Amino acid sequence: MKTYVDQDTCISCGLCVSTVNEVYDFNEEGKAEAIVDSVPPEQEEDARQAADNCPVDAIEIEA
Repeated sequence: MKTYVDQDTCISCGLCVSTVNEVYDFNEEGKAEAIVDSVPPEQEEDARQAADNCPVDAIEIEA
């Protein structure tokens, strides 16, 4: 599974980072970004939760 954060949409709320910081972190611009090429299987559920709860729907999940 892959994930990415739309940098134009992200509002830096930090929900995804606090939900699964092994997958998302803040970049130099203060926006969230995926820090893994592929989401580890044990973190897929948390990554989906972060995407579902993103207030501006900036997170995309690809199977």
